[in-house]
Amino acid sequence: MDQIRIRGGNPLNGKIHISGAKNAALPLMTASLLTDETLTLRNLPHLADITTLANLLVQHGVDLHLNGHDSAEACSGRVMEMKAGTITSTRAPYDLVRKMRASVLVLGPLLAREGHAEVSLPGGCAIGTRPVDLHLQGLQALGAEIELKEGYVHARAPGGLVGGHVLFPKVSVGATENLMMAACLAKGKTTLANAAREPEVVDLAECLIGMGAQIEGAGQDVITIEGVDRLHGHTHTVVADRIEAGTYAMAAAATGGTLELMGARADHLRAMIDQLAPCGLRIEEIEGGLRASRANGIIEGVDIMTEPFPGYPTDLQAQTMALMTTAQGASMITETIFENRFMHVPELCRMGANITVHGSSALVRGQPELMGAEVMATDLRASFSLILAGLVAKGETVLNRVYHLDRGYERVEEKLAACGAEIIRVQQNGE
Repeated sequence: MDQIRIRGGNPLNGKIHISGAKNAALPLMTASLLTDETLTLRNLPHLADITTLANLLVQHGVDLHLNGHDSAEACSGRVMEMKAGTITSTRAPYDLVRKMRASVLVLGPLLAREGHAEVSLPGGCAIGTRPVDLHLQGLQALGAEIELKEGYVHARAPGGLVGGHVLFPKVSVGATENLMMAACLAKGKTTLANAAREPEVVDLAECLIGMGAQIEGAGQDVITIEGVDRLHGHTHTVVADRIEAGTYAMAAAATGGTLELMGARADHLRAMIDQLAPCGLRIEEIEGGLRASRANGIIEGVDIMTEPFPGYPTDLQAQTMALMTTAQGASMITETIFENRFMHVPELCRMGANITVHGSSALVRGQPELMGAEVMATDLRASFSLILAGLVAKGETVLNRVYHLDRGYERVEEKLAACGAEIIRVQQNGE
């Protein structure tokens, strides 16, 4: 089991190329199931979750080819060709789906193309229940017959899906993506109301439109899809990862350095930029990306509340908390998306942070310094909050369970080391 060891105290200075977004790449990969022609994705990140989903797609009959490799200088990521000429299986088994929640995104495409699918109830990070009921209710509105038995979703649409009106009772990125893909091959017009507005949803819509789909309104809260008989092949570049960009921006501010984040987009990070500006995080637009630094020599406590896009991202909450641990004054961080996303708090407190949790809010009282300690990653984003804390802590921090980190951050130690961090990955025997 790998560990990451960090000796804190060095300001980060340099240039980091932001990888393709995991949360965009995963639904884009499942879109390959909608056509018998080749879908080519560029700027694909090299991550554990990408490999997991690739294995699942192969099980469904998708022919995969990697044509390219990581290229930090060119920021090109990987290039993957996917062709689902024939769907050989419509069953997504537990042993693959349990590893990653996004696996449920094969449900809509399989059902739309083949008329039936069996998908195991998914797994993923333990940050809340995140039920799939919104996916299933939406598919039922498009004419699907749904049955849950033996831990699987059994979905049927013998006559094909039909257009319908879906009103999501709450915003769900995954359900919006699943329904948008399914509706592309449904008969007639589908309306998705209270749809997710995230950039990753827009990226998926742009790819589907390139494949021949008729979609309007992506990026707004009402999306309309006019079903077509078939989709064709397409080449699409995965959008840069706004969460990775926001994470490294906070690392620059926390350590008192300056980082150029190539590929990052300000319009994807507006809530973070606006809400962290008072704390001392300066973000400037430069050619090809953003520059992040500390504005006034100090970090001051600010209050933030997570919300669906365009609000403050829940996937930046843990990193923000780490930034606030050494800020001047107190901060109140409120989590409204997931009910169990403060598992990093005890680990930060092991390093000297002063954090008190009250239900869905955490009060962070800034401390003069943190101390390195042995800590354990509890989920994907929490893992980087501990790295961020380790970068500013006195002494050595040892991060265990880095497989969480590898699910969503590409070449972390390489990117940070190139900018002045003392960070290495080491192999350990056992947990």
